[in-house]
Amino acid sequence: MPAPPEVEAPWRAGLRGARANLLPAVVLQVAALGLVLGYYRMPAIHAALSRLVDIRNEAGVGLGIASTAFFGGMLPFLYIRLARPGGAAPRYGWAQGLSLTAFWGYKGLEVDLWYRLQAHVIGSGHDAATIAIKVFLDQFVYCPAFAIPVTAAVYGAVETAPDWGLLRADFRAPAWYRRRVLPVLVSNVVVWVPAVAVIYSLPTPLQLPLQNIVLCFYTLIVAHQTRRDLPAGQGAAAPQAAGRFL
Repeated sequence: MPAPPEVEAPWRAGLRGARANLLPAVVLQVAALGLVLGYYRMPAIHAALSRLVDIRNEAGVGLGIASTAFFGGMLPFLYIRLARPGGAAPRYGWAQGLSLTAFWGYKGLEVDLWYRLQAHVIGSGHDAATIAIKVFLDQFVYCPAFAIPVTAAVYGAVETAPDWGLLRADFRAPAWYRRRVLPVLVSNVVVWVPAVAVIYSLPTPLQLPLQNIVLCFYTLIVAHQTRRDLPAGQGAAAPQAAGRFL
């Protein structure tokens, strides 16, 4: 059955979600910027982060997979499950939480390879031109063409499982990208453009750990914006605008 008419333009939903979470987003970005400045200007922070580089190099890609699974999947899942108003039933069951954790574990590998690929092709410098090119490719090529559509589809699958008919109906309904991806993409630009500019200012081995910190907050927005209202026998509704999480 086709999705019901949208009640809000996708770009408005995305902006409203970003505005609702503006304060915690700014706090995270300022903290990330402070960490970068500390790395380059404060010996104690530089030494601590250099040790993290050594740990990452010794552990290999497995550490990035585990940390992204935890910060992107398990930690937000536990927050959503435990911080529910008035003792309401949990939105996600454990199977859904583990599915999202596994998905973000895979994303840890994907994002790590993406950062390494850019460092190999564009360079690992932290000059303004290098950072600007990486931010553009990240936010205006990689995210709209691949990362955000895949993430929206996975969250939609988690929301509708095990009734795959609802997911198929949603994909077949008109303008899936506009309804499901665009609101998330708008919030993604607002949150991640300044964040990845800071992330790309660090050496490549430190980029994924800093990304994980911002990711924990951002996945809460994604979970809310891809949420479906799914009455029995009906198709998926339009995405809800993100509410305030932190």
